[in-house]
Amino acid sequence: MRAFADLLDRLILTPGRNGKLALLKAYFAETPDPDRGWALAAIAGTLSFAAAKPAALRALTEERVDAELFRLSYDYVGDLAETIALIWPARPGANLAPSLSDVVDGLNEAKRGEAPALISRWLDALEPSARWALLKLVTGGLRIGLGARLAKQALADLRGVDVGEVDELWHGFAPPYAELFAWIDGGERPSHRAAAPFRPVMLAHALDETDMEGLDARDFAAEWKWDGVRVQAARDGDVRRLYSRAGEDVSAAFPDLVAALDFHGAIDGELLVRAADGSVATFNHLQQRLNRKTVDRKLIEAFPAFIRAYDLLFDGDEDVRALPFRERRARLDAFIVRANNPRIDLSPLVAADTWEALTAARAAPPTDNVEGLILKRWDSAYESGRPKGLWFKWKREPFLVDCVLMYAQRGHGKRSSYYSDYTFGVWKDDVLSPVGKAYFGFTDAELKELDRFVREHTTERFGPVRAVRADRAFGLVLEIAFEGLQRSKRHKSGVAMRFPRVRRIRWDKPSAEADTLESLEKLLP
Repeated sequence: MRAFADLLDRLILTPGRNGKLALLKAYFAETPDPDRGWALAAIAGTLSFAAAKPAALRALTEERVDAELFRLSYDYVGDLAETIALIWPARPGANLAPSLSDVVDGLNEAKRGEAPALISRWLDALEPSARWALLKLVTGGLRIGLGARLAKQALADLRGVDVGEVDELWHGFAPPYAELFAWIDGGERPSHRAAAPFRPVMLAHALDETDMEGLDARDFAAEWKWDGVRVQAARDGDVRRLYSRAGEDVSAAFPDLVAALDFHGAIDGELLVRAADGSVATFNHLQQRLNRKTVDRKLIEAFPAFIRAYDLLFDGDEDVRALPFRERRARLDAFIVRANNPRIDLSPLVAADTWEALTAARAAPPTDNVEGLILKRWDSAYESGRPKGLWFKWKREPFLVDCVLMYAQRGHGKRSSYYSDYTFGVWKDDVLSPVGKAYFGFTDAELKELDRFVREHTTERFGPVRAVRADRAFGLVLEIAFEGLQRSKRHKSGVAMRFPRVRRIRWDKPSAEADTLESLEKLLP
């Protein structure tokens, strides 16, 4: 456990991708099985425990520490795991420090109600940094600035192969990935055990206007960038699967769509919801179906999901990814016609072959559910990752609105000591109405200034949240950029922003001159 804790500490304190990659490679090369496999699962997000909930950990700590002292400490630190790790009154020598495998095996084998006692003994035996790692592990709150993709890259580098090979094998194995590591260590390549496996997704670079100077628009096909969720759908025999772009199997959340996958092959596309009139519903409607383990018939009927196909990866048993996009697109067209499926349609191409025509199309999409354009070289193969110069995403200019900072909350990980999560609002009848939250878009230097402002102008405290002074006479204005706006019954203001982020801190602008809810509502579709 201490070696895993040391890895997490060093990963958090190492800012660059290459540095993190070197740490992961060293850990996977030097750590024996099954500990390295459990560590990989924890980093990749494929390890979870039902027996360790935050409420149980708070109750456990209050058995050892005065409840008021714990509350004040949690309010100051802002992170539950860090607070418990620092305040826990250990009993040195009482127990042996557990290994990572001891923790996983212990929690997996624990009967109902036994987990708290196990965690208590482990906390007694560990120093603060290892306690923090233990608590983050058991609660699933591991946020260390990297994810499954970088961990897979580390494995690929150790084996000396493209990360796409690791991606294609990933779903055939379960933690602690003994067969996968045997291959990494020089053994034979394991055969596919998963039917309808995930295939690595091809991604696009953001298009900068300077890129146009060296590119010919006639070399690219243009498609609309739909405001949904990128997915991959595959069927192999009787096995049907739906994957997120990160390779997570999300089939259980969309049983209606999975049941409709009556083709043989694999397609890449956008997950969307159909409106009552047959058009594409808003992203807000799609959100009703996302991040659910199960769905009922009422939800399925209210928000019917479908796929708008972008590309063809497998046509039957034939891998067509090496073919140029022009040929894959023609085969995709025929594939969709053969499928004749109301749950799968084809993303239309945009008829434009000059930058002027593409610019005009981007500025006037056919619906508000389009985020911009995707440009694909006609001669491009379907490659994993983000190969340079082949695909570009050209998003519409974001909407901008001036809001007033209302509340702030501490962040997580390296931001746990800063107020970095901000709730902001606009004016409605001389009262601020909250319209969104943002936690990025500013530099580290700006974060320190924002944190100082929150601390100096706090008016109320609600646990880790602080209310800051915000009225007509005084307040901090934030220029917020966002991709779209939808009506929402869940939000008091009646609107919900898509991807809000801080564009600028308007130290110069009086709070009374921030935007109104009325002006924001004019941006609604």
